[in-house]
Amino acid sequence: MGVIKAAVVQDAPVVFDLEATLEKVKRLTLAAAETGAELVVFPEAFVSAYPKGLDFGARMGSRSAKGREDFRRYFDSGIEVPSPASARLAEAAAGAGVHLVIGVIEREGGTLYCTVLFFSPEGRYLGKHRKLMPTAMERVVWGYGDGSTMPVLQTPLGRLGAVICWENYMPLMRMSMYGKGIQLYCAPTADSRETWTSLVRAIALEGRCFVLSCCQYLKRADCPEDYQVEPGDDPEAVLMKGGSCIVSPFGELLAGPDHQGPAILSAQLDLDQITRAKYDFDVAGHYARPDVFRLYVNERPTPPVVYGSGEPADPFED
Repeated sequence: MGVIKAAVVQDAPVVFDLEATLEKVKRLTLAAAETGAELVVFPEAFVSAYPKGLDFGARMGSRSAKGREDFRRYFDSGIEVPSPASARLAEAAAGAGVHLVIGVIEREGGTLYCTVLFFSPEGRYLGKHRKLMPTAMERVVWGYGDGSTMPVLQTPLGRLGAVICWENYMPLMRMSMYGKGIQLYCAPTADSRETWTSLVRAIALEGRCFVLSCCQYLKRADCPEDYQVEPGDDPEAVLMKGGSCIVSPFGELLAGPDHQGPAILSAQLDLDQITRAKYDFDVAGHYARPDVFRLYVNERPTPPVVYGSGEPADPFED
């Protein structure tokens, strides 16, 4: 199937500053392309913040005025799809000549979604994945995706998809990706703990695919002056310490994990390793037991308001 080169970007946005973050994405994408990368992956919520440590004034039964203002600022730094801001990301992909996979905060109506966007080297928007299950406090500020945005895209590089952060702990979601034949499994995350590496190595072995995991390296200095989090106002305080890595279908670390600072990690991916690895384990093929276990996936959009006559067809009806 050939050899490609891929890179994961470990850096931070200019928190809550959409314009400055878009410019930084452009610079970093070009820098990643200079390594020879044909595929470039950015962390979860890179445009333009994973608001690490903020509580948005939420308490059981109450919200504060400051928390509402924090949300307003966060909302304004997100992007709509499509929009001039998403077009800037497409231009970054085209300018660098790479497939670009990037975590964004997506606005629709009055709701924010944690989303991954996919772009071609020609600057074409290829699709998106909205995080199905925000984790813990994320549910205060992010909405839920549905099964209509879980693509595995056929690209010249291979079959490309993304699963965001702790969605990767959902066995059925992983199985859905394996069933679609994912080869380039992107895992943008905000989990910078050492334990994360063990998960993505297991996914690579389970799915017999390449896993590209990237997390921000975020310091207090990357955030606005009034960003109030522990451990206080030390500009050198590290809020997320990276841990980005690239893993082979045999679970081997090809790059990383890196916890030292901002970095661009790259590796050569021999796609024939996928076939070699599936020789003795294909979780959605010869190693499956559909007579005992079978997964049904609802990929129908589930909007809260449906206009027209009658109910949409149920995809699970025979």
